[in-house]
Amino acid sequence: MFVDSHCHLSFPELHAGLDGVLAEMAAARVGRALCICTTLAEFERVHALALAHDVLWCTVGVHPDTEDGHEPSVADLLERATLPRVVGLGETGLDYYRLGARTVADLAWQRERFAVHIRAARASALPLVVHTRSASADTLAILREEGQGAVSGVFHCFTETREVARAALDLGFFVSFSGILTFRNAQDLREVAAMVPMDRLLIETDAPYLAPVPHRGKLNRPALVVHVAEQVAAIKGLTIEEVAKQTSANFDRLFTRVTPAGRPA
Repeated sequence: MFVDSHCHLSFPELHAGLDGVLAEMAAARVGRALCICTTLAEFERVHALALAHDVLWCTVGVHPDTEDGHEPSVADLLERATLPRVVGLGETGLDYYRLGARTVADLAWQRERFAVHIRAARASALPLVVHTRSASADTLAILREEGQGAVSGVFHCFTETREVARAALDLGFFVSFSGILTFRNAQDLREVAAMVPMDRLLIETDAPYLAPVPHRGKLNRPALVVHVAEQVAAIKGLTIEEVAKQTSANFDRLFTRVTPAGRPA
C-alpha cells in the first residue's frame, strides 16, 4: 500500500468531501496519509481528523508563510506533540519567495520560528517536516546550528537542486517528492530524484495543491499519490509495487509513532 506523507485534509476544499476522499484513498490502495498542520488555530481540526480515522495521522506546527495568529513557543509545540496520533513537527521552515517590498533581513521572525520548531524537535525527538522555498542556504544553516545533529525529518515537496538534496541527506533528512515530479518541465527535478537513494525517499501530494499529471490543474487528493509513485518507478527502473513498499517503509522509519497497520502502538 501507498502512503501520502504530506496532505492538508483540514483545508475546506478537501474537508467538505472527506468521506469521498477517504473512499478514493482506499480504492487506490493509499493506506495512510499524514495531515499537516499550518497554524496553531488549525491544529484542533487537524488532530480531530487523525483521532477519527485510523488511516490518518497528524503534525503540529506553523507554516513559514503564516504572518497572523499565535506565534508558537517551544512549550506550545511540545504540549500538542504529546497528544495521541501526533507524529511530527511542522510544516516549518523558511519561504523567501514572496518578499515583495521586504528584504530577507525583514524575515527574521521566520528564522526564529524555524529555530523554535527545531528546538521542540530536539526536546521531543519527533521529526521535522521542512518547507523551504527560495531560502535553502538559510534553511540548511539554521538546521545545522539549531539541530546540532540531533534532529531528523523530511524536506517536503522538494524542488531544489542536487546540491541541496545532498546537503539534506547528509544531515540525515529524507527527501519527499510531490506531483511536481510528473510535470513536463521538471526534468531537473527528476534528475534529483534519480540521485536520492530509495531508502531516503518519500512521496506526497501536498493536496489540495499540485495535482500530478494527468490531473494537473485539478483538485489534488491523497489517492493521486499513486501517480507520483509511478514517476519514481520510471526514474528508478523499479516496479510500482517496489516503490510503494520502500516509501511506506521509509515513512514508518521516519515517523516512528506510526505503526504499519495504521493503528496506535
